[in-house]
Amino acid sequence: MEFISNSPAETEAVGEALGRRLTPGAVVAFTGDLGAGKTAFTRGLARGLGVGERVTSPTFTIVNEYLGGRLPLFHFDLYRLNTAEELYDIGWEDYLARGGVCAVEWSEHMDGALEPDAIRVDIRRGENDGQRVITIQEGGAE
Repeated sequence: MEFISNSPAETEAVGEALGRRLTPGAVVAFTGDLGAGKTAFTRGLARGLGVGERVTSPTFTIVNEYLGGRLPLFHFDLYRLNTAEELYDIGWEDYLARGGVCAVEWSEHMDGALEPDAIRVDIRRGENDGQRVITIQEGGAE
């Protein structure tokens, strides 16, 4: 599926719609350039899960946990990780086992370590600075 967003609010709305449909154990793997809107999409995803907390980028903490929704949300930023071993060292398997949703920014850094049925969300700049093209592939099919 492909969506065109013309603002951060529209990007969040696409994320919120996806968040409402997610089930325990879902992995949402993001790709996209710096500033493309991955965290904005995750804010919407959190809202769709019923998370009321403020969602921020986990750039320096690697993972932020939001436990107040219908499902826990674990928001990862893998930009600073270099190997799958580092991902497992921070407890990746434990997060998967907790029955929440794992939203993974910079997933291309660990693509081989992520679940094969992860929902893939690619966010790219569109025709102008404010526009984004959001492509969502679920379970290996668009």
